[in-house]
Amino acid sequence: MRLGVDVGSVRVGVAISDPDGVLATPLVTLARDCAGQADVSELATLVAAHAAVEVVVGLPVGLSGRDGAAAALARTYAAAVAALIAPVEVRFVDERLSTVSAERMLRGRGVRGKAARQVVDQVAAVVILQAALDADRAGRRSSE
Repeated sequence: MRLGVDVGSVRVGVAISDPDGVLATPLVTLARDCAGQADVSELATLVAAHAAVEVVVGLPVGLSGRDGAAAALARTYAAAVAALIAPVEVRFVDERLSTVSAERMLRGRGVRGKAARQVVDQVAAVVILQAALDADRAGRRSSE
């Protein structure tokens, strides 16, 4: 199993793959706890509970190809997670526009407003993880 993570300033979306690494599905949305890092601990617990072999973190690189504030946030978050789950690998995948894609998918299914806000981070995590799984199967491992 692999976990996909969409790090935000308010919420963290988490997705999980099937055992064969073919399909990503939503798992949970964690509330960010920047001060106490309870969300980082919760993610480490999920890694252990699902015997995850890898965590794929979306890296929101700007359209210019440069890191911005959101990418710095993702890098810091990933480092905190990696410290708790070693030796499980943590890698980055370019997630440009994953949240936009997730919002479009939800709108297309008629999910709007508060209902969409509650699951958009999970759907973005699915987009991130599925991109990594597809690239891995195609033999072009997607990572930074």
